[in-house]
Amino acid sequence: MTCKVISITNQKGGVGKTTTAVNLADALARSNRRVLLIDMDPQASATLSLGLDRYSQKTIFDCLTSELPINACILKPKHAKCDMVMANIELSTLEQVLIDNPDKEFILSQKLDSIKKKYDYIVLDCPPSLGLITTSSLYAADTIVIPVQCQFLAIDGLTQLLNTIKIVQNQKKVNHKSLLIEGILLTMLDKRVKSSWQIVSEIKECFGEKVFKTIITTDVKTQVAPNYGMSVLEYSNRSQASQQFKELAKEVIKNEN
Repeated sequence: MTCKVISITNQKGGVGKTTTAVNLADALARSNRRVLLIDMDPQASATLSLGLDRYSQKTIFDCLTSELPINACILKPKHAKCDMVMANIELSTLEQVLIDNPDKEFILSQKLDSIKKKYDYIVLDCPPSLGLITTSSLYAADTIVIPVQCQFLAIDGLTQLLNTIKIVQNQKKVNHKSLLIEGILLTMLDKRVKSSWQIVSEIKECFGEKVFKTIITTDVKTQVAPNYGMSVLEYSNRSQASQQFKELAKEVIKNEN
């Protein structure tokens, strides 16, 4: 198969982007796929979730602001099967550093071209914003996974993201490239709360087949695993959360063809 770049994107914070990115990447890797996870968030949550020292090695910021190849930034986390490129707070200055570069939105895409033969999937964990980092990730991506929390106002804000996606889609068409929605992922479902199920119904009604069948429910194991620098699949492989991310990986793999 050819490499697929998946951007985990939603400008709303606290919807489970990093949890999704880390555990989907690891689940895909455990399904015998070659996977690279790239932390595109200055908060470095994915980096910290896998127990890595964000100042110990070259990061995605170093790659995007110099001639450094992305290959020089790839490392192997101890407690996940996927490879990783770290981030740190320096990434928050990316827009200022690249302000005069007319091709700034396309640098990530160009850098990834050099390593695509090595991987089946490249997963990008985006920040909760629609600035340069996220737009760069969308230009580099083939598909988008949009995590949406099963809570009130979940749909609010999706419109803005979908408008940004449309702009990128139209611009990518000029270069004969596409950007598709891999799926909308319902996250943080509390099965005991009736209103959560109402949100599930609303989103399925709005987006139909674009919604993944897998729903990520609230699970304490998902919250605890990063404390040990592990994916939830490494921390508690038989937990409900692990099973859900394995199912999500199966859905993504099913879309390979």
